[in-house]
Amino acid sequence: MLISKLFLKIFVVILVLIIVILLFRIVNYHTSLDMALLRLEMNAKLFLRDPQETDLGRKIIDQSIRMIDELGLEAFTFKKLSIAIDSTEASIYRYFENKHKLLVYLIAWYWNWLEYRIDFETHNVKSPEDRLAIALRLVTEQKSYDLSFPSVDESALQRIITNESDKTYLTKQVDSDNREGLFRGFKTICKRIADMIKEINPSYQYAHALVSTALQSAHQQVFFAEHLPSLTEHDPRRGDIYQQNYVFLLELIQKAIKE
Repeated sequence: MLISKLFLKIFVVILVLIIVILLFRIVNYHTSLDMALLRLEMNAKLFLRDPQETDLGRKIIDQSIRMIDELGLEAFTFKKLSIAIDSTEASIYRYFENKHKLLVYLIAWYWNWLEYRIDFETHNVKSPEDRLAIALRLVTEQKSYDLSFPSVDESALQRIITNESDKTYLTKQVDSDNREGLFRGFKTICKRIADMIKEINPSYQYAHALVSTALQSAHQQVFFAEHLPSLTEHDPRRGDIYQQNYVFLLELIQKAIKE
């Protein structure tokens, strides 16, 4: 009888230890997961409430990317979005004034994310020529899902950049939007790559014009290849159009800045 009670106590102690160890591992797992997730600093003028701070905000970003990619900006509405995320239109308006501001936020997020990736991959690269090639590869490559930002489908967002990004600045309020810094992400990445060009050839006078043209072309040429093929030599039948675009833009810039 005493032996049975002793074994029972030992069993209970072991069971408690196992539960404690499992709980400890679960806490550590979630802590590690949270540390792996990143957050980009966004201009506060882009939103009414930062969507990165709440579960609802992250749902708005995730689902709006999917819906704009699928429907296009014209057919996309906050009413449709509210149904998709099982919320209300009023709750979405607490984060964004309208769908144009939401689109501007998504485009700005994309350029900030791309700047982060360029900084990360070129940090220890000394040669400006190599840094330029890496930056152009990152700009032109077909995007895939980045696990560090689980509420954003970067592949779908790249398609939105290709199809919708011009609508963010071809508006009557472009000057006021610019004064508020809403295009800072795109302008910053232009400057970053333009500085690489100036390192390679300090006498080249049109670095910013060349880079902004190249960044626009990076998405326009893909659009042309898919919808208006007579406007480009990029052809899916000759292989990956994103790789063709990279080769084209790298050659274009290298020849333009050659001393």
